[in-house]
Amino acid sequence: MAKPDNRNDNVEKLQQMKENTEHNIEAAEESVAHTDMTEAQKQSVKEKNERRKESIQGFEAEMADEMQARQTGYQDEL
Repeated sequence: MAKPDNRNDNVEKLQQMKENTEHNIEAAEESVAHTDMTEAQKQSVKEKNERRKESIQGFEAEMADEMQARQTGYQDEL
């Protein structure tokens, strides 16, 4: 039998993933600013950071959903 889904700490996990992604964006921007990269490498980093920003939006939307579910006691799942 499958284990029931424990969603009690999902918001906190999503928040940590968001913070890690924000840190990765900052580190990548610093890397571009302070290292010798080709224009192609710089463009690649910029594109990756755009995808990271999209991920952050997804994390925020998921956190809002999880917070709403937490407030309603996850009743919609039963």
